[in-house]
Amino acid sequence: MTSPLPAAVLWDMDGTLVDTEAYWMAAETALVDSFGGEWSHEQALSLVGMGLEGSAAILQQAGVRMSVGAIVDHLTDAVTDQLAERGNPYRPGAVELLRDLRAAGIKTALVTMSLRRMAETVVAQLPFDAFDVVIAGDDATRPKPFPDAYLQAARMLGVDPADAVAIEDSPNGMRAAVASGAVTLGVPLMVSLVGTGADGLWPTLEGRTAADLRDFHTEHAARRQRASA
Repeated sequence: MTSPLPAAVLWDMDGTLVDTEAYWMAAETALVDSFGGEWSHEQALSLVGMGLEGSAAILQQAGVRMSVGAIVDHLTDAVTDQLAERGNPYRPGAVELLRDLRAAGIKTALVTMSLRRMAETVVAQLPFDAFDVVIAGDDATRPKPFPDAYLQAARMLGVDPADAVAIEDSPNGMRAAVASGAVTLGVPLMVSLVGTGADGLWPTLEGRTAADLRDFHTEHAARRQRASA
């Protein structure tokens, strides 16, 4: 008998699994300040969900006199140090939902634009084996909002993206997930996801289960079929 869908759940990391955006913003601000520049909250918000090289180029425009690679390494080290010192700042309900997905036998992937060494720090601090696959920013052929990382994750899991649910918190990430063909769930944190093409929005993952994601996938996959008929 065919297993019920979704065949997999594809998770963004920063802002979706862990609330690290404040760590990134603090690191960006300190770096710009060290070169005598100014970095506003609005500028920081514009980088949420963006690939690290694109973010580094914007920080150069703000006065950071370092190479793109050096900026990426500096910010990654700063945030990874905070994670190692403080532990993962999980978003409400994320760990519980991951655990339920694993118990239900649903495949999972972590799909992040952060570097692999940071992703591995986050994954290592989870209290169980949470992910079958990790695609990080240094693995993806192109960064979000391109769909490459999600397509790579689906391919490694052996699933059709249309049979998966992707969970995102940022506009760039959501556009990548939508372009991959996955059924898309937005759980916004710092920025609105209205107008990004998400199939649905939940204010939180708290109290949500694998059964909820099955229902979500069934509803929105059926809606797509009706729209294309």
